[in-house]
Amino acid sequence: MSLTFRAARLIVLPLLALSSTVPAAAQTPPAAVRPSSAIIPLPLNPVIAAGQRLCSAKTASGLGYTVLRPGTGAKPAAGDIALVNYIGYLAATGMVFDQNMQSPLPIDQVIPGFSEALQTMNRTAVVRFCIPAALGYGAREAGSIPANSDLVFQVELLDFKTAAEVQAMNNPPAPAPAEPQPATPAKP
Repeated sequence: MSLTFRAARLIVLPLLALSSTVPAAAQTPPAAVRPSSAIIPLPLNPVIAAGQRLCSAKTASGLGYTVLRPGTGAKPAAGDIALVNYIGYLAATGMVFDQNMQSPLPIDQVIPGFSEALQTMNRTAVVRFCIPAALGYGAREAGSIPANSDLVFQVELLDFKTAAEVQAMNNPPAPAPAEPQPATPAKP
């Protein structure tokens, strides 16, 4: 018997012994899934688990945050436009009220807590922000968001541009007029 075969036998034999101790219920295939005729209510509003509605640190203003993935590079300023993936939900219940991908957001045109939050992020960062009602919509309702609601957002900062950069992208300079070409005389 070769040394390689003996080593393989020493590894496989204990594994075979373990497989015989697996309960019979674990060895049977799962029951077949049957089609459901239940209608999924629209819009689809998932509920976020309680642990994902909490933040581990706070800024001086009361904005909570937990860095889920650090980013790199510069941070946007108040006048910039951020390109983000985000999901927003109520801190009290976890009910999702908004979500979007590759959404351009003018930083100075969102609720104060979201504006502050975006300005703390580096490109490619993913951060959970806990926005108290005072930095959100306050005492007014906003769509499906009740008055005086604390909000939670998970935000991924994909990129950001200054307003001038966005304007230049949307209105590229006109091409320079073509210079007149000298006329070539016609051949007889």
